[in-house]
Amino acid sequence: MGYYVIKRSKSTVKTEFYFVLKASNGEVIATSEMYTSKQAAHTGIKSVQQNGPTTDIRDES
Repeated sequence: MGYYVIKRSKSTVKTEFYFVLKASNGEVIATSEMYTSKQAAHTGIKSVQQNGPTTDIRDES
C-alpha cells in the first residue's frame, strides 16, 4: 500500500512544506504543491485521499 511523506522545502528562504505520495516500493508517484504550514500539507493529503478514488481520467493528449 502507498503512503504519504511530508517534507520541509530546502530550496526557499521561508519555511514551506510539501508532500509526496509513494508506492509501496518507495517510488514517488506524485509531488504536491508547496504549503505555508505543515497543517496545510495535512489538509492537502486529506483532499487527495477524499477526491482521488472518484476522480475521472481526462486524456487531453
